[in-house]
Amino acid sequence: MTDFIELFQYTFFQNALLGSLFASIACGIIGTYIVTRRLVFISGGITHASFGGIGIGLYTGISPLLTAAIFSVLSAFGVEWLSKRSDMREDSAIAVFWTLGMAVGIIFSFLAPGFTPELSSFLFGNILTITISDIILLGIVSMALSVFFSVFLRPIVSIAFDREFARSQHLPVTVFEYTLMMFIALTIVSCLRMIGIVLVISLLTLPQMTANLFTYKFKNIIWLSIGIGYISCIGGLILSYQLQVPSGAAIIFTSIIIYAIAKLIKANK
Repeated sequence: MTDFIELFQYTFFQNALLGSLFASIACGIIGTYIVTRRLVFISGGITHASFGGIGIGLYTGISPLLTAAIFSVLSAFGVEWLSKRSDMREDSAIAVFWTLGMAVGIIFSFLAPGFTPELSSFLFGNILTITISDIILLGIVSMALSVFFSVFLRPIVSIAFDREFARSQHLPVTVFEYTLMMFIALTIVSCLRMIGIVLVISLLTLPQMTANLFTYKFKNIIWLSIGIGYISCIGGLILSYQLQVPSGAAIIFTSIIIYAIAKLIKANK
């Protein structure tokens, strides 16, 4: 118990808790849109495409998060554009950028001079790598999402459930879709240090799936997802510290346990 209390006195754990809060807010908001629009596969493609930006960043010496953000946003726009073309299926468009990002990332990470210990933290997540700049990035993304969804919640819900109806209401559907794809990419990149490329998509879907067991209202799913996500992060960070395992895996494992418990509770009602 004493070790548990002392854990909260460490600066790295305080940073991780603050980062987890912002990550839960960002993922809870944009993840609800992802699950509602059934964009999980697209989000997975953007997640893996971000590896291309990380490889370029490690090779050039530029901040990997900056290059990953640029690469991810461009990939998100590319997927959105290609998937709307009549001569390209959506899954094929995703595969193009998914494989391109992974290929570019592998090539440039191998060409990067010297040893690249950061690569592992980007792939699997590590609480020890959370810095103040990472927290600021998460804070900016979560704040921007909060403001955007607060102002435009009604048109976003309309687009999420029925984009053709939204068009009939003369809403700028294309502008909203590209903006939301940008937010998906930025949320993914901002969470890479904590969760990692391999598992970040889970934080965008598991809390929403759990919340959806108890409510179908878009706004309620957002609030529940934020709370479930943060509980998952805290539990995962403690588990990560105790077992000395990557934080990303521990957080997602905790999320799955919470989902399984919620499913049992729902089934026995």
